[in-house]
Amino acid sequence: MRQIGPIALALVLVTCGGATPAAVSPTSSATPPASPEVKLLSAGGLKPGVDGLAAEFEKSSGSKLTVAYGTAGAVVDRVQKGEAADVVIAPGPQIDDLQKQGKVVPGSRVDIAKVGLGVFVRKGSAKPDLSSVEGFTRSLSTAKAIVYVDPASGAASGIYIASLLDRLGLAAEMQPKTKLSPSPDAPLYESVASGEADLGFSLITEILAQPSVELAGPLPSAIQKYTQFAAGITTGSQQPDAGKALVTFLSSPAAQAVLRTKGFE
Repeated sequence: MRQIGPIALALVLVTCGGATPAAVSPTSSATPPASPEVKLLSAGGLKPGVDGLAAEFEKSSGSKLTVAYGTAGAVVDRVQKGEAADVVIAPGPQIDDLQKQGKVVPGSRVDIAKVGLGVFVRKGSAKPDLSSVEGFTRSLSTAKAIVYVDPASGAASGIYIASLLDRLGLAAEMQPKTKLSPSPDAPLYESVASGEADLGFSLITEILAQPSVELAGPLPSAIQKYTQFAAGITTGSQQPDAGKALVTFLSSPAAQAVLRTKGFE
């Protein structure tokens, strides 16, 4: 009888299916990949809108969104100093500057929303005349005190109101009765809600989000100042794809409709 060599025998076993297949577990014990976390650094002017959209973004994208707010100047400063973030939202010109400085990916700027400045009063108080520049200046002259964010904080609203008073020739008259808030947060609105100041100035969207005060109206059109907020992907982003998804979401028609209900344009 002819003998079959060991190599030939191995070939026969493989060909005939004699090799034992590796066992396959019916269930996998591998840990599913973690959802990407997107970090957003945003100017506080977008807070009412972003807060209202965050849950829907997380639901639709599967990503976790972490947001840190500050004045526009403070946010830009944090990006310039290298703070970890995937997306930054600030006034458009500042996003352009960050691109030139190599802090934001060139060509990644996307405009999100714009908002104007408004005047707020204590709930139930008489509203100033905002129908014209003349009515506005008369209202300022008769006010006991006014309040806005300290321009030194980097807040766009404070910087503009200070320059507006100077342009209207009211800076010297208003200086003794002007109160400056260190930030566009609670202290700004408490000054008016408590009666310490008659009139306050801030972004319309931020005023509408405050239950303790009432929007008297926007600045007269001749002196109105709109801030166009834009988003950009930071060059140090650890989640650039998830960051792009966030920007796309915020600029989508559905998100824009929600932003309009918050006072954005």
